[in-house]
Amino acid sequence: MALRDRFRRKTLDGPVVRPEERPDDVPRAVLADLGRGEQVLASAREDDGGRWVVLTTWRLLERTPEGETLLDRPWHLVDTGAWDPEAWTLSVSFVDGHEPRGWRLQRLTGPGRVAGVFRDRTTASVVLTRAVDLGPRRTARVTVRKVLRTRELREQVILGHGARAGDPDLAARVLAARQELRDQTGMDPLPQRP
Repeated sequence: MALRDRFRRKTLDGPVVRPEERPDDVPRAVLADLGRGEQVLASAREDDGGRWVVLTTWRLLERTPEGETLLDRPWHLVDTGAWDPEAWTLSVSFVDGHEPRGWRLQRLTGPGRVAGVFRDRTTASVVLTRAVDLGPRRTARVTVRKVLRTRELREQVILGHGARAGDPDLAARVLAARQELRDQTGMDPLPQRP
């Protein structure tokens, strides 16, 4: 057994197989209608249906090889994501409740730079964040995010699992966190209640 074979990484499906294509082999139709100044930073073709996952300076796209858009989400609406190197899968959730997505990126092109660029772009959109924790089922996260295309700041409040918007103590702490982050980022203050 050669030394290189002893250290060859195995996947859940067996030994690593070289991808059939390169991540940079994106069809022109997939790249149609990119905005002025928008650049493709990474791309990969998912294994199940051959759709392309394209990460640009401003947004996350999923398109068919013919160019039909199946997903178009700006980075400030991406909540979390995870790269699973054993399953070769990128999983993504969104702040506005849009259905989570997952793509297996092994056989057709491999992941290329997708995982690193995903982390970079998501992180680039976060300006400040504050966690509010009053105990089980009483948590929230307040975040100021930047729309990368326009540099506009947006506020997001995401309640934790089981948290209720009507909880008066949680609502008061969330309001205080919102005011603090707005003040620190130079956003307009919240209107005063009468």
